[in-house]
Amino acid sequence: MLDERKLKVLYAIINSYIISAEPIGSRTLSKHYDLGVSSATIRNEMSDLEELGLLNKPHSSAGRIPSDKAYRLYVDSLLKLDNFILDEKKKQQIKNILVSESQEVDHLLQTSAKVLSEITNYTALAVSPHLKSSKIKHIQLLSIDENKVLLVLVNNSDIVKSTIFNLDKSITNNQLNTISNFLNSKLKGLSFEQLNNLIGPDILYDLYEYKDILEKLIPIINKSLDDSEYVELYSEGITRLLNYPEYKDLDKAKSILSFIEDKDLVLEMLMDDALCNEIDIVIGTENNYAQLKNSSIVTATYSIGGKTIGKIGVIGPTRMDYYKLINTLKLFSINISEILEKLFGK
Repeated sequence: MLDERKLKVLYAIINSYIISAEPIGSRTLSKHYDLGVSSATIRNEMSDLEELGLLNKPHSSAGRIPSDKAYRLYVDSLLKLDNFILDEKKKQQIKNILVSESQEVDHLLQTSAKVLSEITNYTALAVSPHLKSSKIKHIQLLSIDENKVLLVLVNNSDIVKSTIFNLDKSITNNQLNTISNFLNSKLKGLSFEQLNNLIGPDILYDLYEYKDILEKLIPIINKSLDDSEYVELYSEGITRLLNYPEYKDLDKAKSILSFIEDKDLVLEMLMDDALCNEIDIVIGTENNYAQLKNSSIVTATYSIGGKTIGKIGVIGPTRMDYYKLINTLKLFSINISEILEKLFGK
């Protein structure tokens, strides 16, 4: 157990290194932090922290840098904070951007990853809901304008797949409700896998009056079902990592970029059952993948009806501003969940 003074010195080094990416010496700490002790005492504390495995000393410098063990101690203290203050103004700004893309879940997540990458300057990732084994709870057709219709497929976990399509002629909301009710009577309670086998041309003859619309609608439903068999990954800002000195080494840069570009590998990492908390942080050598030993992965979940349905997160150097990042990811998690809940939760 570290005493208060050692913790103050350690956290000061971490905060300084996050900003500068340069090894931190006792003089820097004395100049920028009011630790209430002399430089000699700070040097002694730094030496003790190094012996405890919390600081590393690069060969070419007299300063110290935090170890992964130090970051873990620091991050765990942040995650325990009861007074973590969310920036409501920033939350609303993010929501205003995301809500314009909220009619399509895929577009919402892609935009979320893009905006998250721009805000954090890290590589951002978002994972879509997986619908394959779910059952249809509700099908709804909604008129957006005279010739544009929104198809919404809701499963028993309130996870949604939505698609917008155009019709050759206008249709009323009453007609759309008739078709929706018909489809629900035929398909409600079936799994998406069963639906893929059952939806076909024969269904047209049960509602022949709307044959033209159904002929266009059935392929769209089938495509939505096909798409639902896969968990989709959205990544943005892959090359942003090259802005950080940690990835200036060509081999390290190639290694991390090749990992991020491997969709199956990234999904395998993100879908790990160990990463199931509201916020998960995996630091450096804690990663199971050799390509990530110099990086941290921070993820947040989003949900509908209190049920976790997907994740959003970032990859960056272990030298992250974890406090700001946790705050930002919480804002994205809340916003995505609120948008999906408002649109599809019922």
